[in-house]
Amino acid sequence: MTTPLEENELELSIVMPCLNEAETLAACIAKALGSLQRLGVNGEVVIADNGSTDGSVELAEKSGARVVHVEAKGYGSALRGGIATARGKFILMGDADDSYDFSSIESFVHGLREGHDLVMGCRMPRGGGTILPGAMPWKHRWIGNPVLSFIGQLFFKCPATDFHCGLRGFSKSAYERMELRTTGMEFASEMVIKATLKEMSIIEVPITLHPDGRSRPPHLRSWRDGWRHLRFMLLFSPKWLFLVPGLVLAIIGATVVSILSFGTLSIGTVSLDSGTLAVAGMALLVGIQLVSLSLFVKLFAISQGLLPRDPILEKIQRLASLERIVIIGCFLFSLGIGLLIYAFILWKDVGFGPLSYSENMRHLLPAATLISVGLQVAFSGFVVGVLGLKTQDN
Repeated sequence: MTTPLEENELELSIVMPCLNEAETLAACIAKALGSLQRLGVNGEVVIADNGSTDGSVELAEKSGARVVHVEAKGYGSALRGGIATARGKFILMGDADDSYDFSSIESFVHGLREGHDLVMGCRMPRGGGTILPGAMPWKHRWIGNPVLSFIGQLFFKCPATDFHCGLRGFSKSAYERMELRTTGMEFASEMVIKATLKEMSIIEVPITLHPDGRSRPPHLRSWRDGWRHLRFMLLFSPKWLFLVPGLVLAIIGATVVSILSFGTLSIGTVSLDSGTLAVAGMALLVGIQLVSLSLFVKLFAISQGLLPRDPILEKIQRLASLERIVIIGCFLFSLGIGLLIYAFILWKDVGFGPLSYSENMRHLLPAATLISVGLQVAFSGFVVGVLGLKTQDN
């Protein structure tokens, strides 16, 4: 349920980031102010200027908007600066290039009044939206947006169909709970991810995307900014970046090492021997390293406020204490040393002469793998312990 407005509190602040948008800024402000008046909403239009030199500031002030000067460069920085000074209980953010129609914001206002924390616009037809001819480049419509939205839904279970729509509304209190940190284009992704991870109420409303009214190229750089969004989502999801591939490699590697340590495996006309054993040992080592990195990144992200606390991870931390992890590492290390000693004894039995290459490697490779994995696990335990202490302190 929404709470009543306090005395002198505005209901809605419409925040637009601005960097040399003189061609379209006045039209956006006029549409936004017209909507506030038509809907009977007590609100304001805030222009977060990021260093415009084309007269955008003067034009915004003449058009009836309040201008906030944001020195720190970047899309996210501009929005954060504008939102920080917004006086409204609710915030509606959108670009000032006239691609979003600020004269049609009823659905956002209704969604916010109903108590939803984040109201996302949806430009894509599959979510009920409309993209007018020339409004979105083909590589954005058919490659970038579908791929990144799918990854966002897969990684974070986000309900948004159009993950990167820039027209969105949210309550000021929800925004503060999100604790957003990024300053660039990743700001939009971080908002949706944080809202999802914090189990906020998110809905999506269809909108129409128009061709922007600028004669200059957009600030957005398709491949560069697309990669930045993808990189951010990957870094925000150590489960998919590190843990899942790490577990797959570790399980496959451990299984193959265990089988080939006892002899050659023949599958039809194919024989798997010491060469395959070496590759399997490598897979096991890389897999364990990736699993360790997933824990490091997750704990660090939690300690920095980038990710919320994870009850499952905390339970694992209690069960797998530093001492237990170190004991497991030492046990694996000892097994490796034992195999190494056994290989040495076999060599000694033949008077330190030549040995069958395949038989020799069948002992040495598992020994080297176990020693490496044991050391890796033991020292990873210390890193997890340090990061765990930091997490618990926060």
